[in-house]
This record gives sequence, C-alpha cells and structure tokens, in this order.
Amino acid sequence: MTLGKPLSELEHLIMDVLWARTTATAEDLRAALAGRHPMKESTMRTILKRLEEKGYARHTMEGRTNIYSGMEEPRNVAAKAVRQIIDRLCGGSVEQLLVGMVANDVVDKQELQRLAARIAQRKRREVK
Repeated sequence: MTLGKPLSELEHLIMDVLWARTTATAEDLRAALAGRHPMKESTMRTILKRLEEKGYARHTMEGRTNIYSGMEEPRNVAAKAVRQIIDRLCGGSVEQLLVGMVANDVVDKQELQRLAARIAQRKRREVK
C-alpha cells in the first residue's frame, strides 16, 4: 500500500473506530463518533471516500450497503508514515531520524537500550 496524504484529525478518529471494529458501515461509524464529533451522513461518506483515495480504507458491497475496512493494521500504517518522514525530512536516513529523536528527548535511554537489544536479537536470528 502506498499512503497518500497523512490523516487529518477527523480521518484519524474514523480510522481508530474502523480499526477497532474491523468492518463498519458509514452509519456505524457516524453513530460511534456522534458523542465526540457529530456529523451528517454526507460528511461521513465524503471522508470515507477520501480515506479510500488516500489508501487507508476500502469498501465492499453487501446488498446496497458499503462495508468499510482498513487497508492495513495501524502499526503498519504508522511504519509507512515514518518511512515517508524519513525519506522527506532525513534524506532517507533512519539514523538521522533516531539521532534527532534522542537529541530532542523523544526517545529515552531505556527505550534505546530495548531497541538495541531487539536489533541484536534480529541480527542473531539472521545469522542462523
């Protein structure tokens, strides 16, 4: 999947509900968000169309009803979004991103140690 533009705040709210439910109709999503962000049916359909165009969601038909689902798990979407950031802002360098995260206290020492351990573990598996 190639991600389009990043998710807006409202699109992210909708995707959170969709990921939690696996599948949903436009009305299911509208009802789930009614307490936090009420919207018209036409607005929901417009946003769902936009999510499909961006590559985050898809739909199938059950009778005359569109059933929506996420294209990928949130973790995979996040990883691809980070790849876009790395490519656009860090010249493709993961190291540059991580150094910036450490320098700006986004990642602490314990997280770095856990990451280093996971990398070492993966390298050991690749050698076998």
